[in-house]
Amino acid sequence: MRSLRLSDWKTDMKILVTGARGFIGKNLTAELKNRGYEDLILFDREDDPSCLDEYAPKADFIFHLAGVNRPKDVSEFMEGNCGLTEKLINILEAAGSKAPVLVTSSIQAALDNPYGQSKKAGEELLFSHKEKTGAPVFVYRLPNVFGKWSRPNYNSAVATFCHNIANDLPITVNDPTTVMRLVYIDDVVAEFINAMEGRGSALSDACIHTYGGGMRPAKEESSVYPVDGDRYFGVPRIHEVKLGEIADLIHSFKQSRSALFIPDMSDAFVSSLYSTYLSYLPTDGFAYDLKMNVDNRGSFTEFIRNRDRGQVSVNISHPGITKGQHWHHSKNEKFLVVKGEGLIRFRRIDSDEIFEYRVSGEKLQVVDIPTGYTHSIVNVGEEDMVTVMWANEPYNPDKPDTYFLEV
Repeated sequence: MRSLRLSDWKTDMKILVTGARGFIGKNLTAELKNRGYEDLILFDREDDPSCLDEYAPKADFIFHLAGVNRPKDVSEFMEGNCGLTEKLINILEAAGSKAPVLVTSSIQAALDNPYGQSKKAGEELLFSHKEKTGAPVFVYRLPNVFGKWSRPNYNSAVATFCHNIANDLPITVNDPTTVMRLVYIDDVVAEFINAMEGRGSALSDACIHTYGGGMRPAKEESSVYPVDGDRYFGVPRIHEVKLGEIADLIHSFKQSRSALFIPDMSDAFVSSLYSTYLSYLPTDGFAYDLKMNVDNRGSFTEFIRNRDRGQVSVNISHPGITKGQHWHHSKNEKFLVVKGEGLIRFRRIDSDEIFEYRVSGEKLQVVDIPTGYTHSIVNVGEEDMVTVMWANEPYNPDKPDTYFLEV
């Protein structure tokens, strides 16, 4: 491996990615390009295996992601997961290369099944290579990985659930209490690049995020390639979630289009799962209609709701129309006119003094609607006025907290 300064990596470093067209490979390759790494050598199962003879000796770092997890015959496990690793190592050793190798293994490497055995055998080959040559080796024992571009109806329940629910297909949940250990693809990719840049996370440093619970921060101690005691590495954030809860969440994502409630984006798992779900929407299903409440004054349309962050609506008023003329005890709002011209008027309910704010789509300005003030907004322009309105709570017909009173 050539001696490269960190500042030189993006322009000079040659990076080999095996399994480049797979789920993790596609995401990793895309992010490497985003970060300015330009010299990528991509290898996948469709390529002639002899290409590795040319590719591997050139590499300054190797992401070995290629493998087999759903073969036609169990014998293919050992050939795909151990045989290719052995071939890669032999090429590196013959060329005298000490390029670091990062390999995607599995938590099943600790289990006694054909897949786990093949992954374990590949790990041991790499550890022997490390001892023989001194080349840095990163073995990542990954749990289930989820995110965009994962293949549904293959080996990921999350991908299958997202795809099927988004496309109005049934799903099967055999045991809703089954606990899944999951890592999100963006976290995996970030960790892999950190490892390449000398900041890998030892497996013991991984933290667990349980859906609906808290999460402790992962350690970020390592600043060099692993020393002799560091055998396994892991993604710093692992989610433990019951299978039934995952299915319920994805169903709620689909229903959110009609209910208008957006998911709890403060929860890392929910946010990542929602991003994953959206990637499985059919290409003719990105858009959905909203219910427009139309009358002779214009229209009022709810856009999104959130249980603890309120509601966003779009209000359209025809020229000369006045809306509002009410006040609130605790409900508060923000008005933003994005098209047309308007006049917002306020009067404290125990006073005769009126305050006015002229607003326009030509100069975006947010106007707070304080509690205890009756208020109105009138379209003083010659075209329809469009106002984006935020309220601190979703409208509740049983507790509207809205009282008519002219300004």
